[in-house]
Amino acid sequence: MLRVARHKLYCKNDASDIVQEAWIRILEKRDTLRESDKLIPWAKTITFNLASNANRARRKASSFASEEDYDSVSKTASDPELLTELSDLLGRLDPTTRTLLLYKFYYGFRDEEIAAFLDLPVGTIKSRIHRGKERLRAQDKEDSTRI
Repeated sequence: MLRVARHKLYCKNDASDIVQEAWIRILEKRDTLRESDKLIPWAKTITFNLASNANRARRKASSFASEEDYDSVSKTASDPELLTELSDLLGRLDPTTRTLLLYKFYYGFRDEEIAAFLDLPVGTIKSRIHRGKERLRAQDKEDSTRI
């Protein structure tokens, strides 16, 4: 069950909590199991479903932690100078890197979704996004030293 939870969860640290919750559900609903020889698949299914629910709940909770976060982001996003500068910096990147950064930070796609869409490994997507952010920082630093 622990292996199933770790495989399914985005946050691997929650696996033991999911297994514990699965055991509680199994003990509460043990009278609904019709065939006792199918206990292990039943337990794995319960664990899998709880892990899916935990991923979904975490995704919803992390959208915006509070109204203050939303307000600060919306105020920053409405600054025309900042948007112009960001657009200029993104325009100097190669199209692939620019697309990855837009997918990740503008459209809010997860790394796994981007990887599936581009048919690339998740690790490749993560490293390309990281390198793209570093290029943006370097360009911004270079621009500020010129002034």
